[in-house]
Amino acid sequence: MSEIDVAEVPENSRYEARIGGELAGFADYVLREGRIVFTHTEVDDAFEGQGVGSALARGALDDVRRSGEREVVPMCSFIKGWIDKHPDYVDLVADPV
Repeated sequence: MSEIDVAEVPENSRYEARIGGELAGFADYVLREGRIVFTHTEVDDAFEGQGVGSALARGALDDVRRSGEREVVPMCSFIKGWIDKHPDYVDLVADPV
C-alpha cells in the first residue's frame, strides 16, 4: 500500500489525503470561535478500503492537537465514529453547550 499524505488546505477549509500526489479523500471543516467543526468526510471510490479515511481522521486530529488552538466538534458522522473508536482523541472534543 502506498503512503497516505494528509495536509491541511486552509484556503479550501479542509484536510486532504493524497496517495502518490492524487487526491484520495478530504475532510471539510468550518472554524468557529476557537473550534474546528468537521462537517463532511469523503473518500474517492477508487481508494476505498485502503485506510484513507482513518489516515485522514488521524492526520487532521493530530494536527489539531499539535496546534493546541482549537477544540473539535465532530458533526461529521465518520469523524465522530472514528473518535468513538479511538478514545485517546476524546480530549480534543469540545464539551456540548
